[in-house]
Amino acid sequence: MSNIIEYKNYIGSVEYSNEDKCFFGKLEMIDDLVAFEATNVDELESNFKHSVDEYIDTCTALNRNPKKTYKGVFTQIYG
Repeated sequence: MSNIIEYKNYIGSVEYSNEDKCFFGKLEMIDDLVAFEATNVDELESNFKHSVDEYIDTCTALNRNPKKTYKGVFTQIYG
């Protein structure tokens, strides 16, 4: 089982709240906050995709580029 979900090169975290009886997550590795939640797995996937699409549409409406998921390699510099 994985705790991430992917769509259009965006990665979302997936967690479960036993107290609230719901799944929730957010887009990871971008500098904006985009969250989603659901009460079942199918709804979670649908809401995640909808959140990504809404994020892209909102950025377009605001005339700004959507943040992209960080990619690349981190290098450690030794002193």
